[in-house]
Amino acid sequence: LINNMEPRNQTGVSEFFLLGLAEDPELQPLLYNIFLFMYLVTILGNLLIILAISYDSHLHTPMYFFLSNLSFTDICLSTTTVPKMLVNINTQRNSITYTGCLTQVCAAIIFGSFENFLLGIMAYDRYVAICHPLRYTVIMNPHFLSLLVILSLFISIMNALVHSLMLLRLSFCTDLEIPHFFCEIVQVLKLACSNTLINNIILYFMSSIFGGIPFSGIIFSYTQIVSSILRMPSAVGKYKAFSTCGSHLTVVFLFYGTGFGVYISSAFTHSSRKTTVASVMYIVVPQMMNPFIYSLRNRDTKGSVRKIIGRML
Repeated sequence: LINNMEPRNQTGVSEFFLLGLAEDPELQPLLYNIFLFMYLVTILGNLLIILAISYDSHLHTPMYFFLSNLSFTDICLSTTTVPKMLVNINTQRNSITYTGCLTQVCAAIIFGSFENFLLGIMAYDRYVAICHPLRYTVIMNPHFLSLLVILSLFISIMNALVHSLMLLRLSFCTDLEIPHFFCEIVQVLKLACSNTLINNIILYFMSSIFGGIPFSGIIFSYTQIVSSILRMPSAVGKYKAFSTCGSHLTVVFLFYGTGFGVYISSAFTHSSRKTTVASVMYIVVPQMMNPFIYSLRNRDTKGSVRKIIGRML
């Protein structure tokens, strides 16, 4: 009777196996070098943004306060996923401990959610600056800024803890291979032998709420911003107002565009490998590009970064 049964649940899971981006051994050195370069650029670029904002008093404004938090979040999100992949490629071992996997799931949700909230808050900041310029300093006061960031981080942590605790109740099958380069919660749930209906309901419900609210806020803010800009009589005024939103809009399109790309690729392709490659565009590329977007499009940030580099050299 036992021989005819499905593989038994393995409640005492010690480790999972991350299959990564490619199985071909010849591609591993190339992938290692590419991701090491991307990770170092991400860390260096975002650190420069944080240092530039910290040391330049001209950048001690709400917009740059949120930008420094965004850069910190980008560093944390990349550090959650990329170093473990680099270690696995270097050691030629694909394993990750059960505790390490749950920690990675939790951290990825925290920093992914926090970045989502920050982009929504930054859109609100631009809305107040353009649509209510006379009240800007009153509305965006230091106490309110700190409250927005702390509340967003608190919600992100609670969101991650709920999903992590729900994972603890699951038992897993003998097949513990994750077709990804990090422990992504959806992929982990697919390996469970116990019923994951409640997990999936909570996952999609909380993702809709905590992802939908900031995204809706961004759409509302920019609808009001565009409406306000179109009413401006001066073409120079229109250009100046819109240029203050350019960097943020680019980051928003990159973050949500790659996110929707991963969702579409997973919905329309049955190849887990293609979905994994698409996930790189969501979990690695935006974090690397954000410093370049803000430094190249913003004269103040560019000048401050140059001063920091000059002092280092």
